[in-house]
Amino acid sequence: MTIIGKKVSMFRQLGSFIRGRIPGQLIIQLTDHCNASCPQCGMRRSSSFRRSTLSLDDGRKIIDHAAASGVSALSLTGGEPFLLQRELITLIKHAGAAGIPYIRTGTNGFMFMDHNRPGFLGRVAELADALAATTLHNFWISVDSSLAEVHERMRGLPGVIRGIEKALPIFHERGIYPSANLGITRNVCPPRHDSNGLSRPVDGDDYRAGFRNFFARLIDMGFTIANACYPMSIAEVSGESLAAVYEATADDDLVRFTAEETRVILNALRETIPEYRSRIRIFSPLSSLRALERQHSGQGDNCQPCRGGSDFFFIDAASGDTYPCGYRGNDNLGKFWNLDLKKSPLSPSCRQCDWECFRDPSELLGPFADLFSRPVTAICDVLADPAATLLKLSDLRYYLACDLFNGRLAPDFRKLASSAG
Repeated sequence: MTIIGKKVSMFRQLGSFIRGRIPGQLIIQLTDHCNASCPQCGMRRSSSFRRSTLSLDDGRKIIDHAAASGVSALSLTGGEPFLLQRELITLIKHAGAAGIPYIRTGTNGFMFMDHNRPGFLGRVAELADALAATTLHNFWISVDSSLAEVHERMRGLPGVIRGIEKALPIFHERGIYPSANLGITRNVCPPRHDSNGLSRPVDGDDYRAGFRNFFARLIDMGFTIANACYPMSIAEVSGESLAAVYEATADDDLVRFTAEETRVILNALRETIPEYRSRIRIFSPLSSLRALERQHSGQGDNCQPCRGGSDFFFIDAASGDTYPCGYRGNDNLGKFWNLDLKKSPLSPSCRQCDWECFRDPSELLGPFADLFSRPVTAICDVLADPAATLLKLSDLRYYLACDLFNGRLAPDFRKLASSAG
């Protein structure tokens, strides 16, 4: 994107707040095909359902409407989107040309297997060159554990961790700094058992140790950005009716937690992140973690409502239809290009899940939009919980030090150190 284009984008984002909105985000599921065996995901290769892929024509039409409507962030996800690398890169280039400033995509890392075979480094260089020729802002790679054997067994991708280590310097040489994306499961920390061999309850100290090991391992591997996908057990949500169209969820005990267990895990993550914020850019905002902890303690009214269906949207590969998020399948909003995004299709009110893609920015930025649309409410919220406001301001300061997690820039560790507290 040109300098002029970036300035226009900044003014658009400022205008969003003035209108009581926050910068728009769109997640497009390019495909639900996948070649990994992750037990925490319903799209794993062993799952039996009719697989789908969004057409390129629909993808372009959706992106054009998003750009014309001022959407700031676009994520292209799967399944495994790099099974359709040609189509994926075509859409990334189309989104860049349309003027969308923050474009993201990621992979389970299957292309980094077989790192000892001839031509491996050349194939990685070709991929890095192809991505570097686009305006891609972030490229994430899934990493589920600090232990290579645990991650590779879960994913069914032998040797992939060593392949990622070999690949990272090649990406860095081309100005691409991939992010590691952790899906939080019980495998974040080694299993513990009581004297009878039964699994023990979730323990905060275990998870703090697990998160420390994870961040330290990422730094050793050469990652400079990290993010965490929060645990989400939809079945545990009482009195609500979520229906996932984005099948990145499962019934496996590996990812099923009670509300109290989730609170303990989120607390452990929030307490661990500050130890590593000066050494690796960590996307997860402390203010959102604190709010979600309180929600799982029965204080949900203290959380910002999710902006899904208001400023954020999800498009399903199977139908090509639009939803407030990937887990509100009962709320079909129809074709994206028919939506008038100048006004919110839905009012922000949902707090049913912990999908960090939507909950984090809603929590972090929602109060600043409220200053213009509901100033009295916003001021009352600040007075009722000033600590939350201070934490949000601290997160924003850190985000700026991270150059808004620009995966095309190397980290400035001096700036990170000055803002990590």
